[in-house]
Amino acid sequence: MSKPEQQNSPPKRRKRGFERAAGLLSDRIRQAGETRGFALSRLLTHWEEIVGPETADHARPVKVSYSREGFGATLTLLTPGAMGPMLEMQKEQIRDKVNACYGYAAISRVRFTQTAAMGFAEDKPGFKSAPKRREPTQAEQEHATKLASSVQDDTLRQALERLGGHVLTRSKS
Repeated sequence: MSKPEQQNSPPKRRKRGFERAAGLLSDRIRQAGETRGFALSRLLTHWEEIVGPETADHARPVKVSYSREGFGATLTLLTPGAMGPMLEMQKEQIRDKVNACYGYAAISRVRFTQTAAMGFAEDKPGFKSAPKRREPTQAEQEHATKLASSVQDDTLRQALERLGGHVLTRSKS
């Protein structure tokens, strides 16, 4: 097919109906992660689960760099200045947990940088992950059920009730 014909043809549909946002963005997230050396985006997206909440509160992955010899990579973690020595003592445990995520000894060295991601003028980088979502109260769930009661399809009504319950639990900030 020549180039003018390709430009006039409608875009090719991948699936019927809606697609998950994660599926649409996965290629871009992977490409952005690969520019920083992250072969698996799971290391970035599940950082707290991999290293634990205590470590994740004080450090986050910034870059994975590979040496020319190819004998393992160096993981660079960003941490506030005061936590650097504390995390330095835990770097072997961090390396083991990250290698468990990869499934093989991908990381041979862990390095810490103690600079702020935003610059020196700001107070401190935010290392806190998103707060855990609370379950809806009985009153909130009843309100969501009442709002979705006019929907005829059982499956859709149940999904709307769950969604409504979660929307009602969000803080009003």
